Amino acid sequence: MLREIMLVAHKHILIGIAAVSVWGCSGQQSEVETGKSAEYVSQVWVSDNGDGTYKNPVLYADYSDPDVCRVGDDYYMTASSFNCIPGLPILHSKDLVNWEIINYAVERLEPAEQFDLASHGNGIWAPSIRYHNGEYYIYWGDPDNGIYMVKTKDPRGRWDKPVLVHKSKGIIDTCPYWDEDGRAWIGHGYAGSRAGLKSILGLIEMTPDGMATIGEDRVIYDGHIDNVTIEGVKLYKREGYYYIMCPAGGVPTGYQLAMRSKKIDGPYEWKIVMAQGSTKINGPHQGGWVDTPDGKEDWFLHFQDIEAYGRVVHLNPVKWVDGWPVMGINENANYCGEPVEVYKKPSLPVQKIHTPVESDTFDDTTLGLQWQWHANSNALWYFCDAANSRLRLYSYPVVEGYQNLWDVQNLLLQKFPAPEFTATAKVRFAPTDKYSGERAGLVVMGLDYAGLMMENTAEGIVLTNNICLNASKKGTESIASAFGLVAKNELIWLRVSVKKEGIDAMCTFSISKDGENFEEAGKAFVAKPGKWIGAKVGLFVTRDVKSNDGGWMDVEDFEISM
Repeated sequence: MLREIMLVAHKHILIGIAAVSVWGCSGQQSEVETGKSAEYVSQVWVSDNGDGTYKNPVLYADYSDPDVCRVGDDYYMTASSFNCIPGLPILHSKDLVNWEIINYAVERLEPAEQFDLASHGNGIWAPSIRYHNGEYYIYWGDPDNGIYMVKTKDPRGRWDKPVLVHKSKGIIDTCPYWDEDGRAWIGHGYAGSRAGLKSILGLIEMTPDGMATIGEDRVIYDGHIDNVTIEGVKLYKREGYYYIMCPAGGVPTGYQLAMRSKKIDGPYEWKIVMAQGSTKINGPHQGGWVDTPDGKEDWFLHFQDIEAYGRVVHLNPVKWVDGWPVMGINENANYCGEPVEVYKKPSLPVQKIHTPVESDTFDDTTLGLQWQWHANSNALWYFCDAANSRLRLYSYPVVEGYQNLWDVQNLLLQKFPAPEFTATAKVRFAPTDKYSGERAGLVVMGLDYAGLMMENTAEGIVLTNNICLNASKKGTESIASAFGLVAKNELIWLRVSVKKEGIDAMCTFSISKDGENFEEAGKAFVAKPGKWIGAKVGLFVTRDVKSNDGGWMDVEDFEISM
């Protein structure tokens, strides 16, 4: 069985209506009583087959670099969130297949001068979640600023403000370990783009409370010859061995390693314990190992990179063979398994089928947990108008030197939830009469982006389908097709339908003025991933002038459907 991080310390009793912590309109968390999250079932992707089996991915969404821990019979998962805010999603499950998103651990990222702007691909890289001495800890490496930690006694409640445990440049993919002798350690990888060296693993001792490092960083494994691009450290201990479970070989094409040693600082021996093999599941690696409460089963949650769809989460069985964790199915009598597509669910109590929330009717005074901004949030961006069941997004001035929506902080986006889906926003745009240049609409965002844009011009509100290629490299946005004029406050349905063709996510945009008859735009747009994240879909409202007031877009409904 796993060590202290997975021992039964306490059990959250979940009956009836769950208490879910969500994000208030001031950027603060608030507790609301709602059963919506725990009862939501996606129209577009459900992993639980309802017959005692599941299909992978268990989460067809970009929960990159997942890590998981068990406390009693509760499983908690977190994932990389990079610059997206709120950060560090907290997901909960009882059976490792049916997951709900219950919270975020980070409200704002520091330093503010970096993360108040859209700092794509920076921030929170490859976190680890652990339970120790009655508290939940999450550590992550910010490649530019160092190792951070947040903790709480209640994963559904407020998490403490992040603590800078170790100031550094280039340290990433961190994982803590508290040993039986009271000493604490942090294992990690290195980002070559900042450190100037990669394919090595490091270790630093921490104070026993895990709040600061002591001593010097040291390299404990060099993978340059055998395991290039080794990273994603996860530390465990089992039957007298220290284990590092980590990926190597690169994100889209790599494999999963297990390393072991009698001493935490090595030397380590290693084996490849999961690889793509004959399957269609490329690069299966980087994740977390857990067992069942009775200790009879072991499981590994990890990601697969699918371009615009992001890094989706798979669940694979683990069998221990000669002290090595063989992951997936192994039919060759070696130590390397292949990932499963359909498999028997873990031997855990049967759970009601549910999935992370996607659609939103905006009937709460807080933003739903499916939504994230591209920077630290600002109260002037939005109003959760629960009395009227709508979200009001205010136009906000674009940054100095604005080139395209890649530069915009107040993009309100969510992850692609499935290989094929339709997102429909029911909106009313109300720009000011005084200014032109205000824009609002629906966007699919990545290194390239496209969307339906309503712009206030001298001729009126023009509705167009716009595309921007090479947005991350200051590409120019252009009009692909035009729909004509719409009236101020006119009810409009903006829609994008996503279809999977090979590895491509093909996006077709359309509009409607009655919610039933839709007029399509021109040719399909091929979505691209963002910086270390999958493509995202959502909403925006901007203006290109600074003034003492602006207009808004009211969003009455945002539906994810087939």
